[in-house]
Amino acid sequence: MINKRLFKPFLLFIFVTSFASCSQKKLPVKQLTITTKEGQIFTVEAELASTQEKRNFGFMERKKIPDGTGMLFIFEYDQKLSFWMKNTPHPLSIAYIDSNGIIREIYDMTPFSLSSIESTVSVRYALEVPQGWFQKNNITPGDKITLP
Repeated sequence: MINKRLFKPFLLFIFVTSFASCSQKKLPVKQLTITTKEGQIFTVEAELASTQEKRNFGFMERKKIPDGTGMLFIFEYDQKLSFWMKNTPHPLSIAYIDSNGIIREIYDMTPFSLSSIESTVSVRYALEVPQGWFQKNNITPGDKITLP
């Protein structure tokens, strides 16, 4: 028999803990190497968002994303991509990357914005990092990323 007095608090506990664990759950991490046109080499520890479910959630709800880390969104085929910052409190920069690992475009994104940031060409990957990280390291379109 269910104790009605304890049932509602139990359900609330289950809901809150399951939501909290999802919102901060880290994905598998892979070290990516970025080589600039000038030959400088940088690394970023990137979480891999390789399924639709993982790509849909991304960095949502994450309040702090340290420098040198990011999230690589991996798609099954080349396509024009579009990202937004719904429920994402940390400012990010995004690089759109083709299937050969060449960065084609880089954009800054505004926290909580519902505006779409679209690639102008078909790409296979998108890499989100803390805003300004690409600029600080002189990483620009044309630079190459070694992909998983």
